[in-house]
Amino acid sequence: MNMFVDQIKIEVHAGKGGDGMVAFRREKYVPNGGPAGGDGGRGGSIILKVDEGLRTLMDFRYHRIFKAKNGGNGMSKQMTGPSAEDTVISVPQGTTVRDLDTGEIIGDLVENGQKLVVAKGGRGGRGNIHFASAKNPAPEIAENGEPGEDHYLELELKMLADVGLIGFPSVGKSTLLSVVTGAKPKIAAYEFTTLTPNLGMVMLPDGRDFAMADMPGLIEGASKGVGLGLKFLRHIERTRVLLHLVDMSSEDPHQAIERYQQINKELANYDPELLKRPQIVVATKMDLPNAMDNLKEFKKDLAKDKTLSQQPEVFAISAVTHQGVQQLMQLTADLLDKTPAFDSESHDKELIAEYRAAAPEKEDTADFTITKDEDGTWVLGGEKLLRLFKMTDLTHEESQLRFARQLRHMGVDDALRAKGVQDGDLVRIEKFVFEFIQ
Repeated sequence: MNMFVDQIKIEVHAGKGGDGMVAFRREKYVPNGGPAGGDGGRGGSIILKVDEGLRTLMDFRYHRIFKAKNGGNGMSKQMTGPSAEDTVISVPQGTTVRDLDTGEIIGDLVENGQKLVVAKGGRGGRGNIHFASAKNPAPEIAENGEPGEDHYLELELKMLADVGLIGFPSVGKSTLLSVVTGAKPKIAAYEFTTLTPNLGMVMLPDGRDFAMADMPGLIEGASKGVGLGLKFLRHIERTRVLLHLVDMSSEDPHQAIERYQQINKELANYDPELLKRPQIVVATKMDLPNAMDNLKEFKKDLAKDKTLSQQPEVFAISAVTHQGVQQLMQLTADLLDKTPAFDSESHDKELIAEYRAAAPEKEDTADFTITKDEDGTWVLGGEKLLRLFKMTDLTHEESQLRFARQLRHMGVDDALRAKGVQDGDLVRIEKFVFEFIQ
């Protein structure tokens, strides 16, 4: 069964920058050679890129962790290490990207070829040529590369089908889709429904084509989140033309109009804009005994419906005998030609605003944190402090002293004293432990 995946969680880890180098010129005939350590190269970033050939997020089911390469280390003779190549991941059009740690929408990918950097590679550490000064002409200081960003993301696909098939369960949406496209939806005659949308391409003899999606069927209360409703409605937000399928085979001659009105009511409750989309009413199962009489009754009931701003076109088909199907596809293509591409921009802004409103408040993160271990060791943490620590080359004493000065400037020493640190107390940053000296 071709399962459609529309939400997936992935991890992205950008590459670390290469380490800068401590090196000195050693040429013969050059007296007192100066510093010559090169910079590290940039780490690889992770970039999402829209590929219009992709229709689903299926590829991510089996590959969810992406790591970019690290930058090369700096070399002697002032040579910079090579930068790592970025890792580019293809996603389908209509993918919304959300950071799961902050709840924030970080991008909405709709245009073919559009790119979004989701994890930035770390910059390369500086070699010792950058730390030379009049006071210290031969510094033994170099930086380690900056760590790359790590993020935990959720990708959500809103299908960019041109045509959406809507209607009650078992009205014949899956059957129609399988007849006019190469899609092979799972078809069953029960009051349940397609659990996930199926998508297929309709190719017309005149060379026109369009993407058509069989949307999960609707039940009353869908716009309030009952059943699969909201998931279904999310998928039709971006379709340009709706084919509203109505089953004409019922014993009850008024069932068709009741169900037609119920679906429209659900659409209106979810987003009144959806009712403004061009709709063709498709009378289905016309090969069955009561269908012709029911269709006449339906048209009469439709004419009396005061809620409709204009009378929709009603087109009768039988997907089983293929009666009227080709003409319906021609009619749909003509309507698509007249319907401008859906302006997703304003809709996306609303969607992003909605997500952000529901997102947790972003906490103000302090430059550093101070806690105490059970054994009495003071523990330093915090995003900015740990970034400086990771970029410090602890193998050289001068680099350690520079790091101590950076901590002092950040106010770490004063904050430790305020918390009651004593001379000789142990202080730990990750696995690095040192003694506090006033």
